Amino acid sequence: MENGAVYRSTTEAHPGPARGARSGLVAYFNLRRLKGTRLIIKLLQLVLSLLAFICEEVVSQCTLCGGLYFFEFVSCSAFLLSLLMLIVYCTPVYDKVDPAKVKSSDFYITVGTGLVFLVASIFFALTHDSTPAELAAIVFGFLASFVFLSDFLLMVCEKRKEPRPRKPEATVSEPLNA
Repeated sequence: MENGAVYRSTTEAHPGPARGARSGLVAYFNLRRLKGTRLIIKLLQLVLSLLAFICEEVVSQCTLCGGLYFFEFVSCSAFLLSLLMLIVYCTPVYDKVDPAKVKSSDFYITVGTGLVFLVASIFFALTHDSTPAELAAIVFGFLASFVFLSDFLLMVCEKRKEPRPRKPEATVSEPLNA
């Protein structure tokens, strides 16, 4: 048997469009929709909420665990929601959904997450046992909540800068004294 019948060439002369330096999932990931400050804020939300969650998970025992459990739920939810919004902005999903709905969802998710994260951080700060992991989680929680709320304020400022469409004036076809 000749080797040519068993083995084939492993390289193609003309690779298809799905191959090359940007193939696979990387080809679908794009940071152009989030510019400058918004990208940095979104990445900070993701990293700080993840760090708060990791530091909270390191805590091995607690005396008043209600604050810890609430903080655990909120920090994990904040991480997952910020990851979801980052995925929506940076993948082709954004093109398949109405951009106004994406921005509206981002607006309400950001303000809701920021406020609940702030409440959870305050509640956890009032009930913690002063271990280093708890203190680090509280610091990261407060930082993350402030980043979420600053993103909300940035979106409010951007929304106010947008020109509002004016309603057309009503035309009167009949005289007023008729």
